[in-house]
Amino acid sequence: MPTYLRLVRELKRNYVLGSIIIVLGIGFLLMFFTLSMTAREVWTVAVILVFSLGVMLGTETIVLRSHLAPIRRLFAAPPAEPAPWRAAYVRTHQLPKKAVGRVLGPHYFGLAIPAAGLSALAIRLDYLNIPYYLLLVASVAAFLLAALHAMAEFFLTSQAIRPLLLHLRGEALARFGEDLSLGGRVLVSIRGKFRWSAFLIGAFPLLVFTFAGQIRFSDVYRNNSEYWQWQVLLLAIGIGAAAVGAWLLSRDVEQPIRELQDKMAKVRDGSFDGYANDLYADEFSRLVGGFNHMLDGLKARERMNSQLIQSYITTLAATLDARDPYTAGHSVRVAAYSVEIGWLAGLTLQELEVVKKSALLHDIGKIGVRDSVLLKEGRLTDEEFDMIKQHPATGEKILKQIEPADAMAELLPGVRSHHERYDGKGYPDGLAGQDIPLLGRIIAIADAFDAMTSDRPYRRGMSVEQALGILKDGCGTQWDPALALPFIEQTTEREQEKSAPAQAAASAE
Repeated sequence: MPTYLRLVRELKRNYVLGSIIIVLGIGFLLMFFTLSMTAREVWTVAVILVFSLGVMLGTETIVLRSHLAPIRRLFAAPPAEPAPWRAAYVRTHQLPKKAVGRVLGPHYFGLAIPAAGLSALAIRLDYLNIPYYLLLVASVAAFLLAALHAMAEFFLTSQAIRPLLLHLRGEALARFGEDLSLGGRVLVSIRGKFRWSAFLIGAFPLLVFTFAGQIRFSDVYRNNSEYWQWQVLLLAIGIGAAAVGAWLLSRDVEQPIRELQDKMAKVRDGSFDGYANDLYADEFSRLVGGFNHMLDGLKARERMNSQLIQSYITTLAATLDARDPYTAGHSVRVAAYSVEIGWLAGLTLQELEVVKKSALLHDIGKIGVRDSVLLKEGRLTDEEFDMIKQHPATGEKILKQIEPADAMAELLPGVRSHHERYDGKGYPDGLAGQDIPLLGRIIAIADAFDAMTSDRPYRRGMSVEQALGILKDGCGTQWDPALALPFIEQTTEREQEKSAPAQAAASAE
């Protein structure tokens, strides 16, 4: 509550000081030094302004209370769920923009409408001796003052809300373990802030001078059309220059910010190759340099993490293969065949890396199978085969225990489904056709090919030609033909190239 009360005090102080400096200070100075008024007229104007200021402050107080209501309720009775804290956090971020609305709304109309109405009545009752059209000029000038006040309130409120934002984040983190954030949501654009601020700074003095000059010299130049033409031309040129300057300034600031946002979006998606272009000679050069330096650090860390994971996976596969000297190297060979099949299927390098890792770990679940079954040289009993059939699900369960939870998520489909059959007669889930994950269909072919061509204690490995024939016969029943046939064709061509020199030598003899 003290943080909230401090914010309210600061908002009220900023508003009152802004009103005194801009409305009473600049406004009164322009009015009393521009108009020639009698003492009676000065008192009349003073009474009108004091009454109008009272109306303005009253409407401003009501609107400010409505803007602060969600935050005030939060601190009056802190809720036990995070949603109101999120809403209060967003509302606090909205206060600078709402301050602009308060000043241009209740502030301006709360002052201008009563002041213009009472001034018109005073003119009618001869308490003021000024033309009615000057009330319109004064209303436009008052709007310019309100715009200047709104700009000041925006930037002052932006600074005032920071302690409350930190307090809300700390409370939400302590109560719910949630770090409040806008998550990239833009409530007020840099372009809007810079364009309107720069335009107002450039145009305000020119407009105020024009209106003050109009009032001051209206009697002298009232019927001089050349003066009016010159004044309108000068005003148009000045406003145009302010608008162009504001646009150039906002574009110069917005461009590097947009580029950095685009690069950060790529980093968020996992790409660390997009350096920001260092095309700036101002402070943005430091920002770009810092971003690129951070990117180098992220790339080095990602490279190290990738190496650690690859080493970890290779070690797991080697540990499994070491249990049986007859299957040594099986996981590595299956990984190589799987990558080849994936490459023939048109997978990307990133997808092939997932294929390789999943294939290296495809039999990790056999760690849970006892040696008497796993290393048995003879035919397995039905009970023993059922134990073997559990290793895909066991492997998935083992990998799911690795932290963080999503570290092995991409590899799980291949580990679980590499013994599924294309006709739906495989295990552990009995999936068929395209319902089998792509990783499972790829590894199933590679696993079967290596098993057929490798020696076992109870048999010698068959020739590559025989294994390829079995693969071909099983296309559409045991294996996915779209994946198996290109592998068969490629391997056949490779074997023919190997045998060509021997055949040529035999023919020469």
